[in-house]
Amino acid sequence: MPILEREPPKGRRESYVLPKVPVPPLKQTLDMYLSCMKHLVKEEQYQKTKAIVVKFGEPGGTGELLQKKLLERSDKTYNWVYDYWLEDMYLNQRLALPVNSNPAMVFPKQNFKDRKDSLRFAAHLITGVLEYKERIDTRVLPVDFARGQLAGTPLCMKQYYRLFNTYRLPGHKRDTLVIHKPGSIEQEHIIVACKNQFFVLDLVVNKKKLKEMDILTQLEKIVKMAENSEERQPPFGLLTSDGRTEWAQAREVLIKDSVNRESLAVIEKCLCVLCLDNPSGMEVGDTSRALLMLHGGGHEKMGANRWYDKPMQFIVGEDGVCGTVCEHSPFEGIVLVACTEYLMKFMTGSPSKMGRATSVSELPTPARLLWKTTPHIQDLLKASAERLQRLVRDLDMDVHKFEVYGKEFIKKQKMSPDAYIQVALQLAFYRCNGRLVSTYESASIRRFHEGRVDNIRSATSEALAFVKAMTDEKASLSDSEKMKQLWDAINAQTNYTITAITGLGIDNHLLGLREIAQELKMERPEIFTDETYVASNQFILSTSQVPTTVEMFCCYGPVVPNGYGCCYNPQSDHLLFSVTSFHGSTETCSAVFIKALDEGLVEMRDLCRKSNKPQSSAAPAASKAVVNNQGAGSKLPSTLQKTMK
Repeated sequence: MPILEREPPKGRRESYVLPKVPVPPLKQTLDMYLSCMKHLVKEEQYQKTKAIVVKFGEPGGTGELLQKKLLERSDKTYNWVYDYWLEDMYLNQRLALPVNSNPAMVFPKQNFKDRKDSLRFAAHLITGVLEYKERIDTRVLPVDFARGQLAGTPLCMKQYYRLFNTYRLPGHKRDTLVIHKPGSIEQEHIIVACKNQFFVLDLVVNKKKLKEMDILTQLEKIVKMAENSEERQPPFGLLTSDGRTEWAQAREVLIKDSVNRESLAVIEKCLCVLCLDNPSGMEVGDTSRALLMLHGGGHEKMGANRWYDKPMQFIVGEDGVCGTVCEHSPFEGIVLVACTEYLMKFMTGSPSKMGRATSVSELPTPARLLWKTTPHIQDLLKASAERLQRLVRDLDMDVHKFEVYGKEFIKKQKMSPDAYIQVALQLAFYRCNGRLVSTYESASIRRFHEGRVDNIRSATSEALAFVKAMTDEKASLSDSEKMKQLWDAINAQTNYTITAITGLGIDNHLLGLREIAQELKMERPEIFTDETYVASNQFILSTSQVPTTVEMFCCYGPVVPNGYGCCYNPQSDHLLFSVTSFHGSTETCSAVFIKALDEGLVEMRDLCRKSNKPQSSAAPAASKAVVNNQGAGSKLPSTLQKTMK
């Protein structure tokens, strides 16, 4: 079991009355798998795959045996896929957390007058964090309900309770998600990073909780202490930016010394990390702010002023660059959005309480975390710094606001904004590459107990037909025929979304069958070694809708070396895209993709305008309701991230 101190059900309705994630019928999954892949692989390969799948699913065959065992597992567990998914998605992955795994939320640019102004903002922010955490600990957060096609369904709230009391512990082959007991005395402190140094800010002193003025006072002390070059410690935060196996090996070296062991324990049990950043020296724009959130600009800037294993890291830059970067394994993007939107509204709607008297008459000096280093540890730090810098140089980021229209225009066409944007992404990719590829769009399955996400496979055959019609100059299709194909693509996307959010997607099911086979110590079934299955899990286009109601946006990196990460935020009058790729790939370029996306969105608008009947007979009821897949914000169930660099 990869989770320590796993919480039992709390007895609240969001936990115990929610249904279990269903186990889809085997034949349905196998048929959908073939349908999803038929147009993405060569015909010869497809026929080979079809024969393998038919054999796997025949009566009395391997598939039926594994399905039976999976159903037995479902009967005995609260959520049959949760542990399989968590390990495959996150804990087994060996890549560095920055860019490859940890998403970031970029807050509105702040205009600080001076350093003290930024510290006031930080103190107010932490006050909001403590208020939100108290709501979590006292279980007073209102239950979320689904919107859109299946509106009104209560959603599992477990992810909220892991925002502040979890920690990702590196392992040689598999990480561990450590869960601390909520409200424990061990969690009465935060870690403050400043100038690559780490300090303990106790939130309770003499049995009294610190007020906002107290927090500001302590932050001012920390900044002053961090400026003392004589006591400066090596930049140990760099180790958390490294590959997971490398970090696990380095941690083993560190904990041989009691001083290092104690410092690590304090960090691993903190409530959150607050990173006080120096001015980056970069020109401040949406793209540069996103980069600073994702990787800190490398060791030469703020890349070492982080502790990437902690799920919630709040960043407050002296130059007004603020946001949060998250270790993703405990929760999805929609939970991050809910938390950060609460904090942004707290910041603007709740007046600062700096004028009040301090709650504690004598505040102790915050403790600087100390480290014992050796030449070997110095070499490890240097190697981590170099690998982070390579990652920083390789990331190609483009944050783009499409201002021609927004989701209101799409809604007027009686189309789902999410489905419409997904089709536009397929059009952009096809225009750049002349083909479609396996695409990942996260779909929340929080309708079920402890539900996380499954995958909406957006590269449908209907999307392929539409993008070919829009890009083939030799095609002589009329606008009405193209419009019908657009509707077909929208409908296919919408219907797959409904399938996924109701727990009947294929990715989790295939993962479960594969893992059951491994548990039974079977030779891996051919369906999972087949070239098509390998291709099906190489998500060259990894996408997620993360909508916000306040001015901020989410971003993350690609999940394969030759791929794109695309996070989008549909607003009423514009669409915001955060597109990432790697410079090292000759197949990708974020700016080129954005240009193709712009062109496609304009062409789709023009096509809709030309149509006399935007809601044609080609639009069945499933598409006439706007489907919201809850902006799950997760990246990928990456069976093959091991093949990445």
